[in-house]
Amino acid sequence: MSTKKKERIVLEHGTGGLLSQKLVSEFIVSILSDLYLGKMEDSAILNLDTKAIAMTTDSFVVDPIFFGNGNIGKISICGTVNDLAVSGAKPMYITLSLVMEEGLALADLSKILKSIHDTAKEANVQIVAGDTKVVRKGEVDKIFINTSGVGTFGNNRERLTIPLIQTGDDIIVTGNIGNHSIHILSLREGLGYESRVLSDCAPLNHMIDEVVERAGKGKVHLMRDLTRGGLGASLNEIAFGCKRNIEINLDQIPVQYETRMASDMLGVNPIYLANEGTLVIFCDPKSTSQILKTLKANKYGLNSQLVGKVSKNKESVVFGIDKEGEKTVIENLYGQELPRLC
Repeated sequence: MSTKKKERIVLEHGTGGLLSQKLVSEFIVSILSDLYLGKMEDSAILNLDTKAIAMTTDSFVVDPIFFGNGNIGKISICGTVNDLAVSGAKPMYITLSLVMEEGLALADLSKILKSIHDTAKEANVQIVAGDTKVVRKGEVDKIFINTSGVGTFGNNRERLTIPLIQTGDDIIVTGNIGNHSIHILSLREGLGYESRVLSDCAPLNHMIDEVVERAGKGKVHLMRDLTRGGLGASLNEIAFGCKRNIEINLDQIPVQYETRMASDMLGVNPIYLANEGTLVIFCDPKSTSQILKTLKANKYGLNSQLVGKVSKNKESVVFGIDKEGEKTVIENLYGQELPRLC
């Protein structure tokens, strides 16, 4: 029986036999179509004209797997692409591994794969290898996705690392923080915010390229994708790495009104909430205005704001400064602000 005639994933789809082959060749590959370069062999052979590459890997376990403006497939591509791009690399290739629960609707798998296709096409990356596994009902929650990504450094691409940070660097946040966490939690718990607060999930590599190119060589020192732990955790990690203090103007951090309302209701600080399409950028102050102009001209950077500076003190402390000029320490996240979302 053709895979397309079956409405749900069954254990036999994971045996490596005829049903497995049909699932991959007639269903998965047909949807990924022009973005899939694999040859159904044990590994992909890639020609890379570079001495250095960036490589990343991640696993995605989003609950729910579908949300207001995306799904687990979109997040898997965005997360991989963004992790490569913030290093300064050009994202090129992605592997895609699917662990599926027996009973997963093929219609749902189709939606996820189409989202993977569309997001990978927007980011201009290709899928070069993959794997599928089917497990018994209850052993995973519908579908888990694992990816690995490879990016390249050409002659004109700069590697962005923590040691490049300098005293006096400006700090920019590229969008409203916390929206992804609040959107997903609202869907889970029925809080009523999901239609007003959407996830920020987006592939940011093209926006990053524009920022680096227009800022000028050596002007962007570091970028970070603000995922788990949010802005607060990232700033603490960076402060520790560069052995400098960081000062953030709390009233300048972009937070959507409804996100702040939901955070207040839940008793959490949005500075620690997860994002899936928001960056923090450390840059030479002479390029800040150009960077903000570039960001605000991009649909993914409309809400960008200058939020702080790197100070000369070397205590590796992150300070939040309120409207009255009072300083408080933004401590590193010890546990978790909210249940794990992705």
